[in-house]
Amino acid sequence: MDSMVLVSQCGSRVGTMVLPRDFVAAGIAMYSFARDALFALESETAHDVTLRTLARSAPVARRLYARHVPHAPVDLMGMQLPNPIGLAAGLDKDGRCIDGLAALGFGFVEIGTVTPRAQPGNAKPRLFRLPQERALINRMGFNNNGVEALVARVKASKRGGALGINIGKNATTPADKAQEDYLEALRAVHAFASYVTINISSPNTPGLRDMQAGDSLDGLLGLLRAERDRLADQHDRYVPMAVKIAPDLDDEQIDAVADRLLHHGIDGVIATNTTIARDGLPPRWWQAPGGLSGLPLRATSTRVIAALHARLGQKIPIIGVGGIQSARDATEKLQAGATALQLYTGLIYKGPALIRECAQAAALVRAGQRASALKDLVGSDRARASTER
Repeated sequence: MDSMVLVSQCGSRVGTMVLPRDFVAAGIAMYSFARDALFALESETAHDVTLRTLARSAPVARRLYARHVPHAPVDLMGMQLPNPIGLAAGLDKDGRCIDGLAALGFGFVEIGTVTPRAQPGNAKPRLFRLPQERALINRMGFNNNGVEALVARVKASKRGGALGINIGKNATTPADKAQEDYLEALRAVHAFASYVTINISSPNTPGLRDMQAGDSLDGLLGLLRAERDRLADQHDRYVPMAVKIAPDLDDEQIDAVADRLLHHGIDGVIATNTTIARDGLPPRWWQAPGGLSGLPLRATSTRVIAALHARLGQKIPIIGVGGIQSARDATEKLQAGATALQLYTGLIYKGPALIRECAQAAALVRAGQRASALKDLVGSDRARASTER
């Protein structure tokens, strides 16, 4: 096989490797090489290095990855996407790498969580790899430069595809003022977002998850829906709104959330955020604060997707996220009722080739659904013809 030489720089580490000219194989080999270097760095440092490098190398990323992601079009909240595989919020909180991330082949990219005012987040260290479990624990705490800085970066990006912006409240904002933070952020991002996600499920901002229930959820969604509709009328631009929920809800709580989403005409739901559960982890992590993502979350998030789908049907699309690290994981969530998927932790462990793998799985699931629908249609036509004879 022909080969090409790649020089890769990661912080102070510089390496040269020979890659095959088969660009799919080259992309896989490139990430495997880079991951070894990145995993030698502290987790948050590696995260920052990755974003800086990718921001400078979008054309290379597009050639290695995006061109090889299959076309698997889907309608999500009225957006026509080239494929249903998206980037989950949290990886690019400040919109520093929108074009580079889009070049990996995502059907849509979600940035944030962004808050009205800049805040440093929680004390470091606050991001931890669990390689044996193929998981992460983070307690970042919505560290970001504020909504004005994010909007400036969005304006400067090429904006080639669908862009979601995930909004939250500042840590210092008291609970009785939280709605004002969401309203302020919504107003700031409305003109620049393909859709807006309301994050009320991060475990790393005290009191945030309390907003998923009862009068708090009802009041917040009512205000945001009214403000979104006012902005749509003012700017002649409708922006879909999704809500991101936690995986740690029981069936009764999921039903209650679904009822509120339907009542307020919310456009989508993202299931799920990270979990505070520590099932299956070594004892050293049992008391560690923060949200757990990756393979240990897979079954729980799929359970929530299935429960939501049983309640919502096709009325509100579900974006599935949590523990997706293979085509099989993607298929499982799509068959549970998800319309689209988002990746984060799996991307860190497996690399951008996971996008192509999941898009292929989505295309196969859709083809199977179409074949099943056609089979049912043919069967019903035959039955009807038999009764008419």
